[in-house]
Amino acid sequence: MSAYVQKLLGVDPDEARRVQKAYYLDHGTTLSGLMAHHGVDPHEFLDYVHDIEMDALAEDRRLVEAVARLPGRKLIFTNGDDAYARRVLSRLGLSESFEAIHDIHASAYLPKPDPRAYAVMASSFGIDPAQSIFVEDMARNLRPAKAIGMTTLWVNNGSEYGDHDASPDYIDYETTDVGQWLHQLLEG
Repeated sequence: MSAYVQKLLGVDPDEARRVQKAYYLDHGTTLSGLMAHHGVDPHEFLDYVHDIEMDALAEDRRLVEAVARLPGRKLIFTNGDDAYARRVLSRLGLSESFEAIHDIHASAYLPKPDPRAYAVMASSFGIDPAQSIFVEDMARNLRPAKAIGMTTLWVNNGSEYGDHDASPDYIDYETTDVGQWLHQLLEG
């Protein structure tokens, strides 16, 4: 993303990273900041930043099996786009595990953690928040989920901004390993 910002604004790498992180923190996503301040086309941006290798992602049989055993509907809600989410799911062996993907386009470019995006997503799928668990690797994205009545699980993967604004007020559970957590839940 910083490379895109650097190219777009004609700035050095350090300034590009500063701008990128500021937009992420202030607007929910880098894309939202770029759209607001520079009129960036979201399709162009997403095509650019999602054109990456995924060699670091691998299938986790324990996760695949645990997700398959979960009762109820399983949906993806992402600040990325459908195509990218499907690539990630494919690498993880989860292509057949989810009913639908609600992407940034379906949210009318309102990103998590904007509460309106959660309302659009919940309405689109007829979700009863009180019967739902929201799993997320960015802690701040759990606040609106909790506010509408969802149970929340923070996947603390150690990412740079993953714990930004983390609070036990809206984090019901925390794990570093979703597969293990689900396995324990299902066996418990």
